[in-house]
Amino acid sequence: MFDEHLTIQTERLVLRAFGPGDAERVRAIVKEGTHSTALPPGAPGYLAGIAQWLSHGVHELRKSGQGMHLAIEAGGAIVGAISLFKTHWGAGTTEVGYGVHPSYRGRGFAPEAVRGLTDWALGPARLRRVELRATVENIASLRVAEKAGFTREGVLRGAGFEDDGPHDVVVFGRLRGDAGPGFDGFLQSERLLLRPFQKRDAFDVLAAVKDDAEMLRWMPWVPGYTLERALDWCTRVAHPGSLSGLTFALEPRDGGRLAGALGVHRVDRERGDAEIGYWISPWARRQGYAVEATRRVAGWLIAQGYIRVQLMIAVGNTASRAVARKAGFVEEGMIRQGLPIPHGRADAVLYSILREGL
Repeated sequence: MFDEHLTIQTERLVLRAFGPGDAERVRAIVKEGTHSTALPPGAPGYLAGIAQWLSHGVHELRKSGQGMHLAIEAGGAIVGAISLFKTHWGAGTTEVGYGVHPSYRGRGFAPEAVRGLTDWALGPARLRRVELRATVENIASLRVAEKAGFTREGVLRGAGFEDDGPHDVVVFGRLRGDAGPGFDGFLQSERLLLRPFQKRDAFDVLAAVKDDAEMLRWMPWVPGYTLERALDWCTRVAHPGSLSGLTFALEPRDGGRLAGALGVHRVDRERGDAEIGYWISPWARRQGYAVEATRRVAGWLIAQGYIRVQLMIAVGNTASRAVARKAGFVEEGMIRQGLPIPHGRADAVLYSILREGL
C-alpha cells in the first residue's frame, strides 16, 4: 500500500503528500485559474472547497490503495502535481500522470518528477510496470515520457476524449529491470555530472593514469598506457550500448578537470545483481567524489529493479575500501586471487549494498 508520509527527493524537486499547510499555495493556484494543470484531478476550482480537499479529498485515492497524489515542490513552491493511479498490486502495474504549472514549464521539472516517482515505484514499491499515456498531439508529454526513460509501445485509436472529441493515445511503459530505454547516459549527484566519455577526455584520462603510483599498483590496464588507447577508450570502448560495460565520466558540476570514472560490470538480470568499479584522478582525490558517485550509481541500479550492487576491491587497497564503507557497502568476505593487478593477481574483498542500505 502507499505510505502517507512518502517523500521522494530528486535533484531539484521534492515529491510529497499534500496537506493542510499547503492551503495558501493552493489558494493562489485556484485564484489564478491554473488548478486544472498544477493540481491533481479532483482538485476544487473554488476557494471554499480547498480546506476539505486538503484534509480529505486529495487522500482518498491513497486510502483506496489504488494510487496517490503528490505535490511537486521546487524551492518551496508547488510547481505541479504527479499521481499514480489504476494500481494493481497483484499484477504489479500502475499508471503515472502529472501536471506542471504554466509558469514553471520548460525547466525539465516534468521528466525529473516522472523519473523520480517511477524509480520509486519500480524500486522500493516493487511494482513491475509503470505506464504513461499521452495524446498523439501532445508533443510535450511525448517528450517527457521519452526523457523519463519510457518506451513507446503503441497507439490506442480514439482512446482519449477531450472537449473537441476523441483522440488517439500513445502508450509508454517502463518495466522493472529496464536500464531505461531512452536513457541518455547522464546522471547527476550533488556535485557531479555522470556522463558518457567524450574525445576531449582522453588527455585527462592519460594524465590521470600516467606515472600515478596508485593507478600503477592496482589497475592492470595502466602500464604502457598511451594517448591512442585513451582516445579509443573515450570514443569507443566506454560506449558499449548496453548496461553491462556502461561507464560514466565524473565531471565536477562547478567546472574543472575529469574527476574519474565509474563503470557497471557483470550485470545479471535474472539474479538481479550488478557490479561496479571506479577510479579517481589524482587531482580529485580526498574530496568525497568516489563515495558520492558510488552511491548515486548504486541507487540508480536499485531503482531499476536490481536487488544487489557489489564491489570487489584488492585487500591492500585501503583507500578504495574506505570508499566502499563510507558509501554504505557491507564487507562480506575475501575472494582469493579475485582481482588482476599489473603484476599478477590480488586477494579481493567483496562488498555489497542492498535496497535497505540506501
